[in-house]
Amino acid sequence: MDLFLKDRVIVINGGTKGLGRGIALGVAAEGGRLVIGGRNENDGMEVIDRIKEISDSEAIFFKGDVKEVKNCQGLIDAAQRQFGRIDGLVNYTGITTQSEITETDEDLYYDVFDTNLKSAFFCCKYAIKSMLVSGGGSIVNIGSTMGYGGTKKHAAYACSKGAMLTLTRHISKNYAENKIRANWVTMGWVLTPNEVKLLGSGGRDINSMEERGREVMPMGRMQTVEDNVPAVLYLLSDISDQVTGTELHVSGGFFAGKDVL
Repeated sequence: MDLFLKDRVIVINGGTKGLGRGIALGVAAEGGRLVIGGRNENDGMEVIDRIKEISDSEAIFFKGDVKEVKNCQGLIDAAQRQFGRIDGLVNYTGITTQSEITETDEDLYYDVFDTNLKSAFFCCKYAIKSMLVSGGGSIVNIGSTMGYGGTKKHAAYACSKGAMLTLTRHISKNYAENKIRANWVTMGWVLTPNEVKLLGSGGRDINSMEERGREVMPMGRMQTVEDNVPAVLYLLSDISDQVTGTELHVSGGFFAGKDVL
């Protein structure tokens, strides 16, 4: 199926690892042009090199910590300078720091909210300003089952994702008349590099994680990055040009309730 992403300019906030990297490769395979944001230049250039191997798509890397608003603006400005417009924005950057509300200090709270919500909010701000000029676009915010309440030990993370869902609804409600769409993809339990690192610090290896996934995931297995990429590409594409304000669940039927590990 032609997703009509050829030559579309897609900005990925957090495009160097995990689902962000997978989305970047998926967009490139469909002929889209890319601006990939991240903090680690080596990771960023690895993705750029991989894109060159699989496609003729043009892609650039923007290095910056999007906890700082100047770097949110810088990411969008890089797309404007290179391509003259923005057709899509994906907000994937996030951290899943574990802490119950009774144990969460101010520094942890701000680290989680600045990384997960503040970066998405201000990337949306500058992307929308560009899209208002160019005639529209698609914003996809990568959510989590945690955004619907979350587990006890993910208090700040759950609240940051819940606020991201409200951000998605706010944009979809107020900018549809400008042909600017905003949608949310609910990830389930995916073994991204950050998830492996987080759980590995608690003594879990990949095999034990996958075994636990087979026990708790309603559809019988842990999810992969590849399970989620098609949903994001769909929402970025013209095929979904009447879709906005949607919560698209790619969670394998899983909803985080009690802690599963």
